[in-house]
Amino acid sequence: MPTLNDYRTFLAAVRKQTGIEALEPDEGGLVSVRVDDAYNVNLQFVEATGRVLCFVEVAELPTDAPREVYRDLLAGGLFGKETAGGYFALEPESETVLYNYFFDLDRAAEDPEDFVDTIEKILQLCDLWAERIKAPGGDGGPSSGDEPADIHAFRINA
Repeated sequence: MPTLNDYRTFLAAVRKQTGIEALEPDEGGLVSVRVDDAYNVNLQFVEATGRVLCFVEVAELPTDAPREVYRDLLAGGLFGKETAGGYFALEPESETVLYNYFFDLDRAAEDPEDFVDTIEKILQLCDLWAERIKAPGGDGGPSSGDEPADIHAFRINA
């Protein structure tokens, strides 16, 4: 089972790959970085499972969000529908939608470049969902009855 030291070693390889010096975990294994001034990407090592939880703040729900947005988020949260294997959660105080994805540390450590590529894909998926949340009912939005092709076809191969 991977340890916190293994996680630190892995993050050092990711830092080398990306040049992002802020990828340094605190004593509990949490890393938080701002990416492209758009998303807070958080990585939390879970030593008991040997996994890394990646969670990203996607968007704040508008006060007038139609029920279709809630339905789509619920389907994504419960069944992973159109989430590429991740899940949604809602932070109740701020009503911020979070995207959650688990990485197996042993597997991620084998190929830090693939890990970085996967994080980039996660951020692309978050872009699609942020647009869907902020502008429902537009072309291809949830209330139109059609699923946006980009979200529907999106896959993460982590």
